Amino acid sequence: MKASKYIVPGIIAAFSLVVIWASLQLDTSPPMIVGDGMQPRPFPIFLMVLNLLLLGLLIWQLRGTPHEPRPIEPFVTWGTMLLLGLFYLLTVYLDLFIGIAVVMFAMCLLWGERRLHVALGVALLTPLCVFALFDKVLQIRFPRGILTNWYYG
Repeated sequence: MKASKYIVPGIIAAFSLVVIWASLQLDTSPPMIVGDGMQPRPFPIFLMVLNLLLLGLLIWQLRGTPHEPRPIEPFVTWGTMLLLGLFYLLTVYLDLFIGIAVVMFAMCLLWGERRLHVALGVALLTPLCVFALFDKVLQIRFPRGILTNWYYG
């Protein structure tokens, strides 16, 4: 049994425990940040406990399987990671919805969609549906950007 296959689960477990520790250090926060009923402590703790449970399942599955080297991921994987970095930059410096539209369009093309009208439809309908759900149904305002400044006035 090689210990090298437990390196990544060990790193994930350490990260989860650090997040739980940091969450336990939080006091209360202003209602304008987390709302009236939720405090900042329980949510990250819940996620990290869930993460640790799934990690236990992963370690249980790793026990019986031999550790084999995996081939290098294809360009689609690396391209998707680069597009997520581009999404962050577009969201921070332009607008969330511009970022969603540009990245969804590029991701459709990257993943092999040949019909431009389908990729364009996905790129336009996705941010529109996200906006309709959060702004109209859930009544959550989005951070200011080019399009949201225009909409909110």
